[in-house]
Amino acid sequence: QLQLVDSGGGLVQPGGSLRLSCAASVRTFKYSAVAWFRQAPGKEREFVIGVTWSGGTFYADSVKGRFTISRDNAENAVHLQTNNLKPEDTAIYSCAASTGFFNTRRDRDYDYWGQGTQVTVSP
Repeated sequence: QLQLVDSGGGLVQPGGSLRLSCAASVRTFKYSAVAWFRQAPGKEREFVIGVTWSGGTFYADSVKGRFTISRDNAENAVHLQTNNLKPEDTAIYSCAASTGFFNTRRDRDYDYWGQGTQVTVSP
């Protein structure tokens, strides 16, 4: 069964960068759409960015031009590069994999989830 492990979060100053990683336990991961979601305290979980099994990407407007996502099928992983971070980016970030949808932004369409990694942006 597919298992996902998130890593790479931390504390960073505004304008800084972090690289988050999502590592999968099985190679069939490369056939899944993968997305990152985030949830800030007191707020609902929201879609951030995603990548299709073929490498196409799709973004939330709030992160366009600042965040990028990439697949590394050799490592069985997906990476999220976050640049020019803002305090409003502070949240728990979780990766998720969907085996039934191509590029969905709805969290209910994702079958497998990582445990989450905390990103805190503060002076």
